[in-house]
Amino acid sequence: MGMIEGIMLTIITAATPLLIAALGELVAERSGVLNLGVEGMMAVGAVCGFAVAFETGEPVLGFLAAIAGGIIMAALFGVVTLIFVANQVASGLALTLFGLGLSGMLGSAYVGRPGVGMGNLDIPVLSDLPLVGALVFGLDPITYVAAALAVAVWWFLFRSRGGLVLRAVGDSHASAHALGYNVIGVRFMAVLFGGACAGLAGGYLSLVYTPQWAQDMTNGRGWIALALVVFATWLPGRVVLGALIFGAVSILQLHAQARDVAVASQFLSMLPYLTTIVVLVIISRNRLLLRVNTPACLGQPFVPDR
Repeated sequence: MGMIEGIMLTIITAATPLLIAALGELVAERSGVLNLGVEGMMAVGAVCGFAVAFETGEPVLGFLAAIAGGIIMAALFGVVTLIFVANQVASGLALTLFGLGLSGMLGSAYVGRPGVGMGNLDIPVLSDLPLVGALVFGLDPITYVAAALAVAVWWFLFRSRGGLVLRAVGDSHASAHALGYNVIGVRFMAVLFGGACAGLAGGYLSLVYTPQWAQDMTNGRGWIALALVVFATWLPGRVVLGALIFGAVSILQLHAQARDVAVASQFLSMLPYLTTIVVLVIISRNRLLLRVNTPACLGQPFVPDR
């Protein structure tokens, strides 16, 4: 029972940053913006969060700094793609490269420094319940934030007027503009929200998942978050399921290596990314499902005077 509980806890912990980053990207893509810079924003969020938490001794301030770092990176992307109408794919790739390089430079002074982690909650009696106690009442606070964020994103997109406007902008920006909606403003706010989520996910990596700083510690999680959005066909509920699946693959391959399973360790290490490719291939074969949920204007630039 203890081993099962430990595995499930680590799966939830591994899934949390993927869930947060994917939810932010989902909102951005629902508005019609394709931001491939999630990996770079996560890296900047991770180093900003660790640096501020290390200097102040307050992990909460670290998470706020991580969110701010992600927002600044997203704002840069938004200005380049929405104001100057640069290509979104090229700009997103450039943002990732810039973010990885910037985080490495900013974090060089913190390599090997002890981290300031955020502990798990400890609710008397409830946290001591077998299995359920640790999995429901004994997680770190950001995991609960991630769960609440998933519900909030679902409610906003499908139960609020603002979400209806955002989806309308993503499906037909010309029609939304004709109705008087500020397409650029809506998309810019969606991009900033995606940056805030990516920064928070990066801060989770350096303050909770592994309380330390190391260059390239995002380790491709930003790309997996991008794949999760497609896997979920742009639906928040499926993002939660997908994050748990990818988190489970990541953790189970580590347990397999620890138990000396007779498979090459290199193959086990690439399992999360191999799973990503296989899932995307399977999803892409169902063109009807993709056509129903894919924002029609995803990746398309918008210029008001055209």
